Amino acid sequence: MPKQKYYVVWKGHKPGIYTSWAECEKQVKGFAAAQYKAFESRREAESAYRSRYEAFKGKPASQGKWREASIKPLLPSICVDAACSGSPGKLEYRGVFTESGEEIFRVGPFPDGTNNVGEFLAIVHALTWLAKHEREMPIYSDSENGISWVYTGECKTKLKHTARNMPLFVLIRSAENWLAENELLDDAVLKWDTALWGEIPADFGRK
Repeated sequence: MPKQKYYVVWKGHKPGIYTSWAECEKQVKGFAAAQYKAFESRREAESAYRSRYEAFKGKPASQGKWREASIKPLLPSICVDAACSGSPGKLEYRGVFTESGEEIFRVGPFPDGTNNVGEFLAIVHALTWLAKHEREMPIYSDSENGISWVYTGECKTKLKHTARNMPLFVLIRSAENWLAENELLDDAVLKWDTALWGEIPADFGRK
C-alpha cells in the first residue's frame, strides 16, 4: 500500500495542505507559477506551510532520513531523479551529491517525455559527468526500469517519436552510443531504498 503523502500548496487556486496528488493537482494545474511540494508527514507539511516555498524548492520531500537509517547509502555518491507532468508530458531530470544535496546538473524541460526516459537519461548523464571529471563514485536511482535499461544499454521506451520530442530521442541515441562504448562496473548504478532512506535526495518533490 502506498505511503500517505501530504501536499503543500503555497500558491495555487486554493493554498493549503492536501492529502492526495489529485487534490493538489486541481489547485496547481493551469495556475501560473504555482508553488507546491510533497511531504511524508503532516507535521512536515504543516511546518513547511508556515514557512516560505523558497526554503524547500529543489530539495527532497524528507531531507536526511537516510542519515538516521541503520544501513546508509554509500558516500560519496550521486543521486539522480526525473520529473514528468503527464505521460507523455513535460520532462526534466537532475543529479545531486547525496550528502550535501548540491545540484550537479539539471536538464530540461522537454515536451512529450516520460518519467522512465528521464530516469534513464539522468543515470547516463551522471555516468558521463563522472567520466568527464575523472571521478569514481556510485550513482543512485529509485527507478528499476532506468537502471535496467542502462545495464542492457538500451532505452526500451514505447514513447512515440514526434517532432516535438525529437531532442529527447537525440539524447537517447547519444546515451545508448555512450553505453555501447563504455563498460560499466556491476556496482556503478545502485537502487535507492526509498522505504529505508526516504525520498531520493534528487527528488523534485512535486508528487
